[in-house]
Amino acid sequence: MRIRLTSIFVDDQRAALTFYTDVLGFTVRHDIPLGEDSWTTVTAPDDPDGPELLLEPSHHPAVKPYRDALVEDGIPLVQFEVDDVEAEHARLTALGVTFTQPPTDIGMAFVAVLDDTCGNLVQILSPKSVD
Repeated sequence: MRIRLTSIFVDDQRAALTFYTDVLGFTVRHDIPLGEDSWTTVTAPDDPDGPELLLEPSHHPAVKPYRDALVEDGIPLVQFEVDDVEAEHARLTALGVTFTQPPTDIGMAFVAVLDDTCGNLVQILSPKSVD
């Protein structure tokens, strides 16, 4: 069993695609129009054949209360690994990204939490080396 596709609900697919590619640095894998929405996926640029993240329209009525509760409680909907949380925080802050949690040492990793501008909190993390 392998993870090939997972999704994140977004308020606006076009805005999300811009944020996830132009700001976070992901690469478009698919962007196929399907009526008013699209089948839009992104991948890590260094793993283009790896798992895809589907930018899923948030039309279902259960999505808003679910995401609102997560944001209110400060819980990220998704996590992405980065090489250096401090450096990524600095890069993204310079691009105008809002962080709800600055880089923090949590023992086994460094983490930070950002607002993806599309209705979600995103955690970035750098695991520490296990010696």
